[in-house]
Amino acid sequence: MESKANFADYGKSFQENLVQLIYEDRPFADQITEVLDLNFLELEYLRVFSRKIVNYRHKYGTHPSANAVASILNTEMDGVDEIIKHQVKEYFTKIVTRDIDGDADYVKETSLDFCRKQNLKEAMMKSVGLLQSCSFDEISKIINDSLILGSENNFGHDYIADFEERYKPRFRKPVTTGWDDIDKICGGGLGKQELGVVVAPTGAGKSMVLVHLGAQAILAGKTVVHYTLELQDTVVASRYDSCITGYPLSNLLSFKEEIYESVKGVEGKLIVKEYPTKSASTNTIRSHLTKLKKRGTIPGMIIVDYGDLLKPVVIRKEKRNELESIYEELRALSTEFECPIWTASQTNRSGLNAEVITMEQISEAFNKCFVADFIMSVSRTVEDKQNNTGKIFIAKNRNGPDGMIYNIFMDTSNVKIRVLPKSNTIIPTNAASQQQPAVASNPTSLTPKEQREVLQNKYAKFRKIKRNNNK
Repeated sequence: MESKANFADYGKSFQENLVQLIYEDRPFADQITEVLDLNFLELEYLRVFSRKIVNYRHKYGTHPSANAVASILNTEMDGVDEIIKHQVKEYFTKIVTRDIDGDADYVKETSLDFCRKQNLKEAMMKSVGLLQSCSFDEISKIINDSLILGSENNFGHDYIADFEERYKPRFRKPVTTGWDDIDKICGGGLGKQELGVVVAPTGAGKSMVLVHLGAQAILAGKTVVHYTLELQDTVVASRYDSCITGYPLSNLLSFKEEIYESVKGVEGKLIVKEYPTKSASTNTIRSHLTKLKKRGTIPGMIIVDYGDLLKPVVIRKEKRNELESIYEELRALSTEFECPIWTASQTNRSGLNAEVITMEQISEAFNKCFVADFIMSVSRTVEDKQNNTGKIFIAKNRNGPDGMIYNIFMDTSNVKIRVLPKSNTIIPTNAASQQQPAVASNPTSLTPKEQREVLQNKYAKFRKIKRNNNK
């Protein structure tokens, strides 16, 4: 007698990922449970865990929450072998604290295909017995039913049935901005499937801000794919060197070894891809990301510097409409690759020397960024640039309040950008401050730790220069 097929050939990791997806992905659970025979699972503890999920869905007509599953595993495990019971609880503890990275789509597609084929095979075997009685209508129904089972059946977010889904802490998976005050108002940072836009006039530091955001993501262990449409890839990478280590852009070569020792241990990963201005579209980016994904590089954040320099996929009569479509396409990319995307946009002329760029100054840019989830403007007057200061205005925030203005410390010499506490005042430019950057004229704008870092870097630079002079 032929033994029943199962997932044994796919290995333990595949099966654990499959069951985790059944637990945390309701739309997928809707599909797979229609065709999944729990005996397809080779491991007993996975069968027991999955059965609890399936039984709950059948009984209550909805997907269980994490609290419900935890309660079930504590109260409804009578008759289960103690070893298996321990394995089930150990498995549950593991999956609530981990993510399935690049394997999720593969596991979904492969397991559904396997189950559908097994169901079709079973339907065909049933049909053989019906051929003798010429029950063709019944045969047709059996075959068609087997083909329909497991098909995509996500009809949208059910307000009641999916209540728990929208409150899962891991749903947005926000990536920090590195600024506590801004993280607080936007739920921890920009989340997956969200588009953030930095709006600023030319020369205000849009690219620097994007590098800062990318660096914070790398330090948080994320894989950042940074697309540059204006600067060389090596120039952008050098800015990351300066941002992460604090060494000045003008003298990175002197600290090459020190920089390497600092960056080689960062938890995240950075890919910088350069395209000539107006040569790449969102389709170009999509193709590149797909190739990276096939090689195992899954983006945790995408940066496009900057959206206005992309080539539109569809040529429109009006330039304004082309720009609007570009930002819509970027928003779609964030959804497709399930990660946040940061980009930047230029203001109109009225924002060139505005003390604070508000909705009035960014009206044209805002139209381009209508689909964005988070928009902040960066304004720096001539005086601000002399003092390494500026302002950030929160123009749009789908996950919290907007309209706030934050004073910032911004030193473009080492890509250092810090949101100042509300109590900090910006010292006006004077003769002394024109000679020295704000770090020196206003040391209280830095924390004690940062002051120590500045002094250490200066001392290290001094020693290195002295060594070079003595050679």
